[in-house]
Amino acid sequence: MRVEIWTDIACPWCYVGKARFEKALAAFPHRDQVEVVHRSFELDPHRDKGDVEPVLTMLTRKYGMSQAQAQAGEDSLGAQAAAEGLDYRTRDRDHGNTFDMHRLLHLAKEHGRQDALLDALYRANFAEQRSVFAEGDERLVDLAVAAGLDAGAVRAVLADPDAYADDVRADEQEAAQLGASGVPFFVLDRAYGVSGAQPAEVFTQALTQAWGDRAPLTLVQDGSADAAACGPDGCAVPGA
Repeated sequence: MRVEIWTDIACPWCYVGKARFEKALAAFPHRDQVEVVHRSFELDPHRDKGDVEPVLTMLTRKYGMSQAQAQAGEDSLGAQAAAEGLDYRTRDRDHGNTFDMHRLLHLAKEHGRQDALLDALYRANFAEQRSVFAEGDERLVDLAVAAGLDAGAVRAVLADPDAYADDVRADEQEAAQLGASGVPFFVLDRAYGVSGAQPAEVFTQALTQAWGDRAPLTLVQDGSADAAACGPDGCAVPGA
């Protein structure tokens, strides 16, 4: 079974939702047969790469809330993250463009390091003191190398704005086709969708239902049951 998860590194609920999903997956009896694929979704795709601002400023401008309301929301998120065993810095975080991070996640996917890099990016954005947005490409290189990627390959991607750009855009177009207007968005075997950072119990229910509803293979019965085929012992050779 495949689970595809659309997320953005700038999304705090994606950070929390990943932990809740992984809690459910760890307890799922068939977890070793579940493939998890992370897909790209930008919450702020039109923001320039160099346009970095404090999270509270972004929240007050975008949602029309007061500074106090924005800070209360961050404090609430911090408490919910802590409940999942996650560190969350509720003060002085910033917000910026995540396109390069998504491109690097596609590079990481090719090398089997996608989940490790996503975790590193989440920690850098939500838990660490250093900015993941304001310190330039070398900050991303350091994080990617710590996640197991080659520094030269990472720098090559960052230097080429077209590298993996189509992959990111394809993920985003697919999300729109599936009806995802926000993240996190979980799709199980292209049959079930879960929107938002739901409690682990909801993910458990979704995994169980998707696994149980998988259609068994149906053989077409009109053909011959002993038609020629190849198997572990080789291929039958027609008689002369």
